[in-house]
Amino acid sequence: MRQLLAIAAGGAVGSLLRFWMSNWVHLVAGRSFPYGTLVVNVLGCLIMGFLFVLFIDRLTDNPVLRAGILIGVLGGFTTFSSFSIETFNLIEQGSWAKAVANMSGSLVLCVGATWIGVMLGRQL
Repeated sequence: MRQLLAIAAGGAVGSLLRFWMSNWVHLVAGRSFPYGTLVVNVLGCLIMGFLFVLFIDRLTDNPVLRAGILIGVLGGFTTFSSFSIETFNLIEQGSWAKAVANMSGSLVLCVGATWIGVMLGRQL
């Protein structure tokens, strides 16, 4: 039960962080492309890779803390459903180049960010 509560609380925090970060990125970069979602997903993947290594290899094996942060906070922070609907909307608008850029950018940047996070975590 403690794990479920940690995930729920973490999800609320992550969702608020996503909302604030995405809006800030759109304020800076504009809304012609889903920059906010892309930035949130890449940052979330970087943090996920880093913290995964820390929790598994370096820090305490506290399943409640690990679930609250990795599943709750980062699950609420990253935005695959937002990515999907924004990409779909770009396709419907006929913006195929932007849709492909969003899909390929998200894939390459997010997997790359996860890799960098894992490498940073292993360097500690």
